[in-house]
Amino acid sequence: MRKPMVGTGWKMNHGPAAALTYAARLRALLAEQKTAGLDIFVLPPFVSLSAASAGFAGSPVQTGGQNIHWDEAGSWTGEISAPMLKEVGCRYAELAHSERLQHFGETYERVRLKVDAALAADLTPILCLGESAEDKRLGTSDDTLRYQVMTALAGQTPATIPGVVLAYEPRWAIGQSDAAPPDYVAERHAGLRALLVDLWGEKTAEDTRIIYGGSVSQTNGAGLISLPNVDGLFIGRSAWTPEGFAAMVRIVADAKLA
Repeated sequence: MRKPMVGTGWKMNHGPAAALTYAARLRALLAEQKTAGLDIFVLPPFVSLSAASAGFAGSPVQTGGQNIHWDEAGSWTGEISAPMLKEVGCRYAELAHSERLQHFGETYERVRLKVDAALAADLTPILCLGESAEDKRLGTSDDTLRYQVMTALAGQTPATIPGVVLAYEPRWAIGQSDAAPPDYVAERHAGLRALLVDLWGEKTAEDTRIIYGGSVSQTNGAGLISLPNVDGLFIGRSAWTPEGFAAMVRIVADAKLA
């Protein structure tokens, strides 16, 4: 059975001091909630990773980086490697977020190297997937998602795929007033599950988690997490306060742990 997930990426918010404050408050809030049976994660900025990892030590919350380089070390100014994340206590590495592709020229060919690097360092890649508004208009969303999966996960085996979390985040829904419509999310998640069956077999597809992100909130979270094939929620600004994140954890727990 796939373990439900709930997590947030802070983007370029919360320095080390704020990370410690957030961690202390979230720990207190989660102590009053049901969290056993959930994977809970926070992805701080790189400068806050050590503080966050220390602040969440011994709690149900795991940390991760918002990006990695594909090399373990080298002359890559400004970059961070997977072993470096592991050393500061990270469990996860977010890859291919739409902002990285849109503003920094990343490609899924490069992301494939990063997936390999994360797995080699015993990190869990959170692989972001999503179509553009133009893809949606043309009816080619599933074709785009298929290309992204096949490119980023090329060379992986049925045994390694469940070690990757697929995060479906339609680009046209990120940062908007609401998430993608539930029926649309259900169709895309079903398509991704079927693609996993096609490429790696039934068992791999059954064991691989697919989570949804893109304007998730306390208003729409319960409806989204209750959809078939949605194994978790990946939350942005609605979880940038510990109170907001604790509320989202409760929503996922109520839906998946009842």
